[in-house]
Amino acid sequence: MTKKAFTAGVRPGGLTTSTEIRILLCYLLQSVGMPLSRAEIENALLSEELVNYFEMAEALGDLCEKGHLALNADNKYTITESGSALAAALKSDVPRSVREAAVNAVISAQVYKRKKAQHHATHEKNKNGYMVHCYIEDLGERVFSLDLYMPDELSAKAVEEKFVSRGDDLFSNILSMMIEPGSDK
Repeated sequence: MTKKAFTAGVRPGGLTTSTEIRILLCYLLQSVGMPLSRAEIENALLSEELVNYFEMAEALGDLCEKGHLALNADNKYTITESGSALAAALKSDVPRSVREAAVNAVISAQVYKRKKAQHHATHEKNKNGYMVHCYIEDLGERVFSLDLYMPDELSAKAVEEKFVSRGDDLFSNILSMMIEPGSDK
């Protein structure tokens, strides 16, 4: 019999049974094909409001106890052979939209983490507002930098976040404008 899950913080269409949550966790680890930390799993599933935190925590423990998931030396969850079989056999028990949202959230977080390692942004208060310092590093060298004035700290923080996620687009567009023939019109 499937136990009804605690659903506080779960959006309509999210998972409402403990069985669905366990299947989703196995499916997620199988689909991304790499070990994930508990924080990475939490951020992905909770930010999308797909599961309840307490139900997810209980499911992770249960799946490890039953041998469907394992914790590696880096304290990251990996899927076992039995977990992969479970995910493959029962994935259709979890709505496709939920499965896709979970995988996309993990992938987005991984991309952001990789960009954050290359795209740096900080801000400092000056007498009239805030100066945001943005730069991109590649192979240990600063390849692009940009300083922007922002009138308030909220705007400065927004620019920092946007630069981390979209700094490569900005750099690419500026570089194209500077070196492409006919871009001086």
